[in-house]
Amino acid sequence: MATPVVDQELCVGCGSCVEVCPEVFELQDDKAQVIGPDKCHTCDCESAAAMCPAGAITIQD
Repeated sequence: MATPVVDQELCVGCGSCVEVCPEVFELQDDKAQVIGPDKCHTCDCESAAAMCPAGAITIQD
């Protein structure tokens, strides 16, 4: 199963991932956090990763 990972050093806290996948990501302390790594089937985690302006999100198998 593909699992999203957020690099906290790169994250700028823009929230675009939260807009695309609110069941998977949320902002905590101005950084994106993965809150539902097993819920990528409910949204498009790959689009969230592609939209990240800092390139902070990767999808790992």
